[in-house]
Amino acid sequence: MKIDSNGWCKEALTNESPNHDKRPEGTDISLIVVHSISLPEGCYGGNDIRDLFLNSLDFDKHPTYNTLKGLHVSSHFFISRKGKLHQYVSCNDRAWHAGISEFNGRKVCNDFSIGIELEGTDKQQFEEIQYKVLSQLIGALVKVYPIDSVVGHEHIAPGRKTDPGIGFDWKKLIQLGHYGKILSFPFIKDH
Repeated sequence: MKIDSNGWCKEALTNESPNHDKRPEGTDISLIVVHSISLPEGCYGGNDIRDLFLNSLDFDKHPTYNTLKGLHVSSHFFISRKGKLHQYVSCNDRAWHAGISEFNGRKVCNDFSIGIELEGTDKQQFEEIQYKVLSQLIGALVKVYPIDSVVGHEHIAPGRKTDPGIGFDWKKLIQLGHYGKILSFPFIKDH
């Protein structure tokens, strides 16, 4: 897997989201934030997540989608249950994935992070292929950006977010990784 100088992964299916902007000048990209998402919750496949990130979601399609009206969100990457990698925002730009957040005393994690969404919920286990693709993607990202930490959305927005949740096996991700450098998984014990 490879990230080009424009911040795009050659192996990913790309659909550029309008929900992004420039990072503050001089900001180092030092953090990866792992999320989980499914629309509707617990339903997999389909194009609703893509449509949400592209501002084209049909809000009448499901009753829970009414709560998403007016929401403008994106993530740099999305990994489906089958391991298909999608990219919505260049890594060089700021995706709108973390919201109100803080890591090591730094607020607004969107400024200095790359967001990766896994198709799933905060209560269910993830697929082996998702861990494999996530590990490969992290390996590609650390070759290009000065990333030193990997966290979950729940760690940078506690009390507000719970993803990727109890079904995500951090130790498995750590064991899979051959990242070429030491990465911190600061909220994971005994790694």
